[in-house]
Amino acid sequence: MITKISKIHFIAIGGSVMHSLALALHQIGIEVSGSDDMIFEPSKSRLAAHELLPKDVGWNPERIHKHLDAVILGMHAKEDNPELSRARDLNIPVYSYPEFIFRQSLNKQRIVIAGSHGKTTITSMIIHVLNYWDRCFDYVVGAHLDGFENTVKLSDDPIIIIEGDEYLTSALDKTPKFLKYQHHIGLVSGVAWDHINVFPTIEEYVKQFDLFADTTPKAGSLIYCEEDDLATVICGKQRPDVASIPYQEHPSVINNGNTFLQTDYGSVAVQVFGRHNMQNFSGAKAVLLKIGITEEQFYKAIPSFKGARNRLELVNKNNRTAIFNDYAHAPSKLAATTKALKEQFQDRTLVACIELHTYSSLNKKFLSQYSDSFESADQPIVYYNPEIIAHKNLEPISKEEIKAAFNREDLLVFDDINELEHFLLKQNWEGKNLLMMSSGNYHNLSIKVLSDAILKDD
Repeated sequence: MITKISKIHFIAIGGSVMHSLALALHQIGIEVSGSDDMIFEPSKSRLAAHELLPKDVGWNPERIHKHLDAVILGMHAKEDNPELSRARDLNIPVYSYPEFIFRQSLNKQRIVIAGSHGKTTITSMIIHVLNYWDRCFDYVVGAHLDGFENTVKLSDDPIIIIEGDEYLTSALDKTPKFLKYQHHIGLVSGVAWDHINVFPTIEEYVKQFDLFADTTPKAGSLIYCEEDDLATVICGKQRPDVASIPYQEHPSVINNGNTFLQTDYGSVAVQVFGRHNMQNFSGAKAVLLKIGITEEQFYKAIPSFKGARNRLELVNKNNRTAIFNDYAHAPSKLAATTKALKEQFQDRTLVACIELHTYSSLNKKFLSQYSDSFESADQPIVYYNPEIIAHKNLEPISKEEIKAAFNREDLLVFDDINELEHFLLKQNWEGKNLLMMSSGNYHNLSIKVLSDAILKDD
């Protein structure tokens, strides 16, 4: 089907998956154009390298013409977008990217990995193992992986592995993205309330995963982490026409700061760690067993998996200190990531910093969800930018309110990035690790440059 399209335009091309989909289509010979009112790195550089970066920032209806075969609308674009209005006037087909990917995957076996946490890593593990064994497959994943030029691939291959996001599809379609793919095999890693701006109650949020489980087709498979209470309630329903497959944390041991999976084939050294990643290993293995990879093949391939970008990613280290970067922003992710690092390096002090950046994390109604999520950090730190709060039209929050919400007397709170950077640089890092967590960019602070300065002074 994809070969029937020769010209396509992306409204809000700068998005993570949007720009990757644009690159994927460009690389198979489709003429791609795009627009956006803001494009950040790495999207900006990647689009520029393929000459797809819009010359002008902003929306221009003149970019939309009758020779276009389709327009793909990103979530960032609003319903009154002038380019969208022009496309509708010209009766050009308009798709969200999940709908477009589904349409190009109608004849494939569709495997969708969902969950409030872990879905990027599980998807990445599956992709890594399939690639290791030279299997033919397409994919959509939310983070860059070693050995893969792009995070999206569309071809004539028989299966597609999709990271399924529960966030809304587009300004025109309020359906969660993961419902658009109509999975044959679905996985739910866990459920913890997030996206308060579109799911204002936990009941509304959980309902989306209920819908995901209920749309599993007859003779389909639903895989879930039975150590997560909500995932078990949602996915453990007895449906005789669906294979319900639970998984648990993979047995493992930590020896001298290294993690080893305990298997029937002996100890298997792995490069990612933490209880949540042991669960992720089991989830990925359960999916791979359904699509023709044996346990022995899984354990042979997985030691070379280095993790997804910004997921417990090692930025720099020496013999006394290690600095990690992670995408964690929700309470469950914060708790799991800090716990993983503390258990992996029990003899080191853990200094952990999270940037409150998302709508949920900066919302007073949601802040209390962070209570006790920082238990594993020896020195917990929160950074937030008051300008971001204003930009999101949220009520201002104070340092005192953040301290109370996290329920840590020793919590340090910074609202000035220069003060945070100065504090971190003046510390004695002997026998300490640093964890920087955010779905934002710390007001353009380079974690790599910061880590170099820390280790230089150490």
